[in-house]
Amino acid sequence: MARGLGRICKGFQRLGSLSSIQTQLRQPSTSVSVRGTTLIRTMVALPTLFSSKPRDFSLPNSSWGSEMMQLYEHYNSQCEVETEGGEKQEGPWRRLPSYNRLLKYATGGVHLSKIIQSKARLFTRNIRDPGAAFEYVLFVNSEEQKCVCVFQAGHLLEGPPGHVHGGAIATMIDTVTGTHATILSGPVMTANLNINYRSPIPLGSTVLLESSLDKKEGRKTFISCKVTSSDGSKLHTETTALFLSINFSHLLLGE
Repeated sequence: MARGLGRICKGFQRLGSLSSIQTQLRQPSTSVSVRGTTLIRTMVALPTLFSSKPRDFSLPNSSWGSEMMQLYEHYNSQCEVETEGGEKQEGPWRRLPSYNRLLKYATGGVHLSKIIQSKARLFTRNIRDPGAAFEYVLFVNSEEQKCVCVFQAGHLLEGPPGHVHGGAIATMIDTVTGTHATILSGPVMTANLNINYRSPIPLGSTVLLESSLDKKEGRKTFISCKVTSSDGSKLHTETTALFLSINFSHLLLGE
């Protein structure tokens, strides 16, 4: 067991310091570069670390409706802008790639699979039937310290008849705010999620989740998030969240 954990730590040390973690976003074609262990908490990943090319669930598929595609194109078009001289450069937004099993592809993942069940999958990406459950894509704006998510709810997420289950909504809120907090502060765990449900979300509809940084105090990162209709005319939920920064050893050894 000790030898296995040693291999794990060595694998992740190749990614960078376990106590000092930063995330630097690159062009969508190269997705996202991450230094450290934020790979465990979110969908952010380093494609160059993969032994094989996994499916990126954040890219459009046949199940995406017109509203989801419009919002995707709106933010994706701002990931790269053209200068007056005709040259292309990074825009204010970055799309975050999303995979269903990060540990399988990341350095050290082989050893982690001996401890964490090899069949484990990211909760929001464990259904391969397109459009059946969680269809979403995240974009981050580092300058404005904001993160947005375009989310289309599938038929397997039903709670009240014809509407999305409150737990599925909470899952998406935690996913978005947790990803945002990780980008801002490195590895984190959810300490508090306070959700006010204002109006139900119809199944099959597309909504926009907008996350923004409130403040940071030591290990604490405070995030606010709202869920609105795709056009912003209806408020579905309002949320405040608190995340605590942790060391990677806390996840592996419970320290």
